Amino acid sequence: MQKGTGDVEIKDAIVLVSGANGGIGTALVEELLAQGAAKVYVATRDIDEGQRLCQRTAVQHGVGRVQALQLDITSDASVAAAVRECADVNVLINNAGVNLRTDFLAQAGPENARIEIEVNYFGTLVMCRAFAPVLARNAGSSPALLVNVASILGKVNLPIIGTYSASKAAQHSLTQGLRAQLSNQNIRVIGVYPGPVDTRMTAGDDSPKAQPQEVARAIILGLSGGEDELFPDRMAQELQAALLQNPKQVEKNLGASVA
Repeated sequence: MQKGTGDVEIKDAIVLVSGANGGIGTALVEELLAQGAAKVYVATRDIDEGQRLCQRTAVQHGVGRVQALQLDITSDASVAAAVRECADVNVLINNAGVNLRTDFLAQAGPENARIEIEVNYFGTLVMCRAFAPVLARNAGSSPALLVNVASILGKVNLPIIGTYSASKAAQHSLTQGLRAQLSNQNIRVIGVYPGPVDTRMTAGDDSPKAQPQEVARAIILGLSGGEDELFPDRMAQELQAALLQNPKQVEKNLGASVA
């Protein structure tokens, strides 16, 4: 990790990426390796998917720098096993998430909301609680990093996928609270707020979407700065700027999606 009092470099870091089996997660693994991370734990619910990703990346980046990890963030036992296996981590990227694309009044609204909250909020909470002592122990002259990949829709609700937005709002609040709680343990807590990204999660969405590779690169490069919040694509940046200027107008604009 790096010199300095607050800035962090990814070079030589040991990183765990949850939800690494596609989209932003896979792109993050590749970008971390390209930026010189010493080791990346590739965490997936299906260990076979993680092993296949490790095999692909090892061809370019070398054997030993990637390690497959079976992880279900909704399982306390699975998270506890990950803590035991990944005791050397000094950067945790909570990327695992789910979007069931449901509005609040849909028939499946309550059921899907529970699933999204279970993964996006409670799962992230369990990971943060479990790995906070690991990160504190492994922080050195520069801080360890705890990174939560949320969504710009955690800052304002998009009603057509309202239950997802609500779960990401909870994750955003979690990130804010942890930033305060962990500030005296040499752990930097960073929230990442992308807009729509071209992944399986957004299949069927015709809106303009950023590419996972460009989003991952912006995230990893952004970690070396001093910002608490990262907006890694153009739409997220524009929406954040609009929220700072006139949040009620943004709420009205997104609310028009149900008309």
